[in-house]
Amino acid sequence: MTEARVSYTLLNSMSIERRVPLAALEAHGSGLHRPECVLTTRNGDVFVPEWPGGVTVVHSDGRTETWRATTPMDLRPNGIALTSDGAFLIANLGDDGGIWRLERSGRLAPVLLEVDGAPLPPANFVTIDDQERIWISVSTRHAPRQQAWRPDVADGFVVLVDAEGPRIVADSFGYTNEVRPDPTGQWLYIVETFGRRVSRCPIGPRGILGIRETVFSMDRGFFPDGFAFDEEGGLWVTSLVSNRLLRFHREQVEIVLEDVNDSFVERVEQAFASRSMAAEHLGRIPGTLIQQLTSVAFGGPDRRTVYLGTLHGSCVYRFRGDVAGAIQPHWAYPQR
Repeated sequence: MTEARVSYTLLNSMSIERRVPLAALEAHGSGLHRPECVLTTRNGDVFVPEWPGGVTVVHSDGRTETWRATTPMDLRPNGIALTSDGAFLIANLGDDGGIWRLERSGRLAPVLLEVDGAPLPPANFVTIDDQERIWISVSTRHAPRQQAWRPDVADGFVVLVDAEGPRIVADSFGYTNEVRPDPTGQWLYIVETFGRRVSRCPIGPRGILGIRETVFSMDRGFFPDGFAFDEEGGLWVTSLVSNRLLRFHREQVEIVLEDVNDSFVERVEQAFASRSMAAEHLGRIPGTLIQQLTSVAFGGPDRRTVYLGTLHGSCVYRFRGDVAGAIQPHWAYPQR
């Protein structure tokens, strides 16, 4: 892939406009285990990964239902995608890595275990676009992956699976996290958690990606993870460590929501700068309601309910937004 270039002015400060108070958050569901990724439907169901080895749905009334794989393997679901026949694709963060298909019967089958002649490492995220192409992110080739939690490592990559088969289509990212095409289908957006930026590449014929651009980048406390688009063209991005939900629109960044422990942020910043980040720095945050904000999605019939996923929460949080989310490809699937 060609060298990166910057399309927008990099932003190192925010317009401070806290539109949603923490008191507006509603806990949705209970007893969840690492609801890192939220996948919503138009009927109000919310699907989240379940550790170990499964997927849980939180229905609109708060009831939960879980499907677990019948396997002894180290299956640690991170990103999940819904297929047209009601099964799930799972990005496995466990040591076995790969992308797996989980049916609601509990049957588990491999989808992708190697790419370009090499085993697929632990995978971070998976999504299916409106052409039924599968996009996959792998954060790093380092093992353990904590070795890549530093500013001088950029070995994350993106895999495309389509009718031509699987292949790496973009490489050398600073810890690739969520990836997906934008609503126009013209751009692939890519979160680089420890690159501290959101990037994008134009999608060409046969899924070939063009020149990488930086959408926006920030510094202190900004460790982006998940994102979603709204119908006005806004880009909503979650940040680990600082527990911030940001919206980027018309080259401006605003804070939609935040739950910050400043001393915790400072400790993580020091560890990041000294290249000594460890599991504790993405662990539970003292004194905050939100425990490492990871994922955002719009759901419900009017697409104005905003759902938030976290690393260490036992529920999903939700609130009513003032703009509707963009329609997602899987919303065209039959509701189950």
